Order: sequence, then C-alpha cells, then structure tokens
Amino acid sequence: MRQKALPLLVAAVFALSNGAANAHDAGHHGGIQAAANKAVKADFDIVHAKVTTDKNVVTFHMAVSGKAGKSKPAKTGKLAGSNVFSYVWPTSIDPYEVGFERGTGILAMALTAHPDFDDTPLYDENGDGNLTNDGDLWHSHWVVLKPTEACGPGALGVVDIPEGAKPRLPKTWPGLPILIDSPGWAPVFNGQTVEVRVPFEDAGVVAAAKFDGVTAGLRVNASVHAPLLCVVDVFKVASGDLSLPGKPNQ
Repeated sequence: MRQKALPLLVAAVFALSNGAANAHDAGHHGGIQAAANKAVKADFDIVHAKVTTDKNVVTFHMAVSGKAGKSKPAKTGKLAGSNVFSYVWPTSIDPYEVGFERGTGILAMALTAHPDFDDTPLYDENGDGNLTNDGDLWHSHWVVLKPTEACGPGALGVVDIPEGAKPRLPKTWPGLPILIDSPGWAPVFNGQTVEVRVPFEDAGVVAAAKFDGVTAGLRVNASVHAPLLCVVDVFKVASGDLSLPGKPNQ
C-alpha cells in the first residue's frame, strides 16, 4: 500500500506539468481517470478525481475502487506519533485565496480522520456537546504543504509556523502552529465516492487552477515539534506522478 517515490513526487508537484491522465474507468467522466490497483487498499485506491465549479461553489470529488471512508487510523491514546488518514486534492491555487500568505506552498483540500486529537475546535461533528472529541469523524481542512526533509528524504509536510511569527491566517484557523484551516465543510461519503462542497468568493481562481488526487497517511511528530505533521505514506496518486494534470470542469 505504501508508495515510496516521494522525491519524484515532490519534484513533479513543482513542475505542474500537463501529463496525460491514467486509464479510463467506466462510469466516471472527465477529471483524472486511474486504473484500479489491487496492491492498494481498496478504500484508498483512487480511480477518479474531479473538481467542478457551479457559480461560487466548488465540488471536490474522488472515487475509489472500494468503500470510501471505510478505514480510519487505530487509536494510540496520545498525540505524539499518532496517525492521520486523508483524501487530498493538491492544487495550484495560491494559498492567499483561502486566507494564508501568498506563495507559502502547495494548497490542498484534505479530508482527514484521526482518533487521537481534534483540530476542529469550532464544530461539534458528533453532536454530543463536546467540541474536542470528534477528530475520528471525517472532516475538511485546507493545508499548505512543502518539501520537508525532516519528514524524510523528499517527503512533504504541513508548513510549520515558527514561534513568535504572526502570518496571515484564515478566520477558522484551529490554533495549531501549522498552516491549516478548519472551515467546517462537511464531506459526503456515498459508496465508492466522497465529495466536499466549498464556497469561494471567486470560484474563477479554482476554474483557472490545476489539481490532482492523493490518498495518504500523515503522522504527528513523536516530539510534537517542528515539523508537526508529516506525510509518511502515499497510498495512491490519481495521476501517478503528482503532475497536477487535472483541470476543473473538464
């Protein structure tokens, strides 16, 4: 299930090439098509990734060969070293468009689940009156990624905020010392597909962008220190090489 070619992945991100999509999967139209791969766990085995806009609403769509959202990380009982599973749409959108500083890294929409911590302090996803105990439910984030050698050779990490720094941040930033936003847009899982609908002031910035689809595992640093959150396992990349070949509405 692990894909080890992270150095090549990182190089491909910044190339932003227009590489061809993988083999067509019947029943999915447009976007990035990918052939099913039995070596990848079915609920993370991407067969289709697509981004569409309708007025000011952007829909991020992904389909897998199994049941989307079925697997979640095992609970460890502590933050340090805990795991995160994710469905991710890396984009060429400047992070400034969702509230971060310009040019800070690779902006990605990410749907995550992690039972050992809660990073959506404004929302009560499980409706039990406690805002701090529902990280195990799938939820949405904007994250800014960059190559981070401390995460491993050629690996990506969520960009850290240095101590004392006060960068531009979204209003729904959850207070963690990383470039992450917890906007509260609820993902919808339906069999093999998952979607999340995101409003934009100007969806034109999305329509003009490029995207890819990734399923991955992340891990909180064992020291809970910079880098705080690293991409440690890439399960599958829709394009095969993270070249961001996807064009919204196509």
